[in-house]
Amino acid sequence: MTDEFTHMSAAGIARRIRDGDVSPTAVVDAHLDRIADRNDRTNAFVTVTEELAREQAREAERAIENGDSLGPLHGVPVAIKDLDNVEGIRTTFGSKLYEDNVAEEDDLFVSRLKEAGAIIVGKTNTPEFGLGLATDNLVTGPTGTPFDPGKISGGSSGGAGAALGDSLVPIAQGSDTGGSIRVPAACCGVFGHKPTFGLIPEAGRPNGFSHHTPFSHLGPMSRTVEDAALMLDVMAGPDGRDPFSLPDDGTTYADAPDRPIDDMTIAYSPDLGTYPVSETVTSVLDEAVGALEDAGATVEHVDPDLGHTKEEIVDAYYTFANVLWGMLLENLQDDGFDPYDADREKLRPYLVDLILETDEPTMSAYRDASVVRTDVLDGLCDLFEEYDLLVSATMAVPPFDHDEYPEEVDGTEIEPYRGWILTQPYNLTGQPAATAPAGLTEDGLPIGMQIAAPRHRDEDVLAAAGALERQRPWHDAYPR
Repeated sequence: MTDEFTHMSAAGIARRIRDGDVSPTAVVDAHLDRIADRNDRTNAFVTVTEELAREQAREAERAIENGDSLGPLHGVPVAIKDLDNVEGIRTTFGSKLYEDNVAEEDDLFVSRLKEAGAIIVGKTNTPEFGLGLATDNLVTGPTGTPFDPGKISGGSSGGAGAALGDSLVPIAQGSDTGGSIRVPAACCGVFGHKPTFGLIPEAGRPNGFSHHTPFSHLGPMSRTVEDAALMLDVMAGPDGRDPFSLPDDGTTYADAPDRPIDDMTIAYSPDLGTYPVSETVTSVLDEAVGALEDAGATVEHVDPDLGHTKEEIVDAYYTFANVLWGMLLENLQDDGFDPYDADREKLRPYLVDLILETDEPTMSAYRDASVVRTDVLDGLCDLFEEYDLLVSATMAVPPFDHDEYPEEVDGTEIEPYRGWILTQPYNLTGQPAATAPAGLTEDGLPIGMQIAAPRHRDEDVLAAAGALERQRPWHDAYPR
């Protein structure tokens, strides 16, 4: 029964708890036991909130005994990324500088998850300050994919992806500034949804406007599309503390994964018209796209025109991101750290290069990057006038060994640290984009399919991912 609990979906757990078949305490105990048994395998969790989780489980049981109204996630274990705050629990940001930092209050989305009845079982690993496409730091070390722990779990929500893929938790929260939900989802064979920008509010104090520059999104990660949709319903909704949060238009997402897609026309471009993608990845995607056709959708191969080369798009993205690095440096100094001298050795060399060796962009460079961003938006909008969705690879290559970043893709040279992802255009545009498991390579490594839609059409993304899951179920692929 314990193993059964840890391999159930969040929706399934919530239904059985509401029906009185299982207790929140039994569910939480099962997940805490599995974390204790298996976390060393992938290093998914930084902190396990055992005491908090057990107390929340007892409160959940009392609510059932008292006949209280139960939230949609009542009794369901959830993991929170270690960039985000849970009151009374440490938030390290993946940094030695904040190794003993304890949060004073919950982040807004954490409060919403708690109100929905979710039970927090721990904080998941992330690279320093979330800056990296592979999860590794000086606090807890690297996190590996459950399919082969010697290979990366992706970043920066790599701990969340690994925790899900190894069935340590049924749902987890991620954040995505350039692919940080979708890349780990691809590496760990799970589902991750980057919503329309502003759909999930982010208070972001002391600077409530800072997350607009790096296009930061909060989002759900899960083993099933249904669970992500359920989690999105809980996390979404306006809040005045986020000046970019979207108004409530009455849309709900829980039913979207079951919606037929036979009225959809889907554009398929493995490389988005400009990114190199390996034949290994493309062959898996080709089969997965066929499953969307089997589900009734019309799929057409296209060659999108994003107006710029991959290099120009990546350069534009990092022009904006360099503003974030500059703000991070100032925040560290405001907190009393000296990254240039006394605290430099507490930063990984990669982060030193980012925040100390990178010049902030000039106004001219920022303007030019904004033009590239606009051109990418226009190119995608032109495509979405004809198609409901655009499907591509999430990563150009399968998960690779820790610290062995790829320098080429099938003979085409790439920038090793960031040349193998196809996620950043949708951070520039704010459109919804998710990664769904497309299948496995001959070596048993997961490949992710990126599914994108026009702004405010998150339900279309969920519908297509749900159809893919029905046609090509991936649940049995997870390590047992």
